[in-house]
Amino acid sequence: MVLYLGLLIFSFVISSIAVVPFINLLYSLKFRRRNQLKIIQKTETYKPFIRWHKLHNWKSGTPVGGGLLVIGVVTLLYLLLFPLMSKLGVYISTSYPIVQELQILFFTFLSFGALGLYDDVIKFFGIPKQGIFGIRTRTKFIIQWLLAIIIAVMLYQNLHIQIVNIPLFGVVNLGLWYIPFAAFVIVTFVNAFNITDGLDGLSCGLFLFALGAFWVIAGSSLDTVLSTFIALFIGSMMAFLYFNVFPARVWLGDVGALSFGATLAVIGLLLGKVVAVFVVSGIFLVDGGSSLIQILSWRIFNRRVFEIAPLHHLLEIRGWEEPKIVMRAWLAGLMLAIFGLWLALL
Repeated sequence: MVLYLGLLIFSFVISSIAVVPFINLLYSLKFRRRNQLKIIQKTETYKPFIRWHKLHNWKSGTPVGGGLLVIGVVTLLYLLLFPLMSKLGVYISTSYPIVQELQILFFTFLSFGALGLYDDVIKFFGIPKQGIFGIRTRTKFIIQWLLAIIIAVMLYQNLHIQIVNIPLFGVVNLGLWYIPFAAFVIVTFVNAFNITDGLDGLSCGLFLFALGAFWVIAGSSLDTVLSTFIALFIGSMMAFLYFNVFPARVWLGDVGALSFGATLAVIGLLLGKVVAVFVVSGIFLVDGGSSLIQILSWRIFNRRVFEIAPLHHLLEIRGWEEPKIVMRAWLAGLMLAIFGLWLALL
């Protein structure tokens, strides 16, 4: 644990040094949120949606793409430090072949990050013939499923994972059905995280609690590969969150949201604690689920269940201040992380 805490601190220091120059770089590249209110008013007549954009219109110009810094720092530090650890005599333990586990972990981390970065580039530089909000939703959803299926097949074939451990009930062997199940879990968390990333500090704070819970689980499982990765991840996220809390100086962007959501799901799948993932990440699922209910209700019944979705936007237009929503969500997320950790360690 001393080693992992040291890695966390080192990652925090490196990210803290890099974050301000990176924000300045985003400014110089004009990788910033555009004023979308005029676009919304021309294409959307739904008044609560316009009202929400008026609440956030003052944030126009805030740099987007901070997730790229976290991805870069964690990846580079891992490539540097993990081989060094083994050379210095640190005992590396894991339940899986190390190379295959690393391939799955970083393929998830980087591939979904690349998809999100492409979406951000289209969104903020206004590349023609694409949706005004980035890649068309259907196209992005298909690519997410393709990547998720590839990862699920790698988990099934390379690591021979096909079971789900359900607390108090035992182990369920899904066999070949593990592939669609794992892909569904990944896509669910990618979109839930992306939807929740709508208020300053909301998704990043919740994500830190979830990572902390899985860091304890990985440590108890003696998985050096995951413990090292999560330690570096937490350190970098803590430095980023300092600049992401209200009023945010930088946002994750899709490059971070898609990558982090997918990675959270895969960490849970690698640890065999899928139920814990759903519990620990309960706020993500509730917030994302409110949007899903709204979409399905509109498409099936041509009516809205909520005045506006997701839930954090509904609370805003009902008069809740943004920091109040975030702080209360963090408290709920912390308790869910503790509860999920308790279930995982049963």
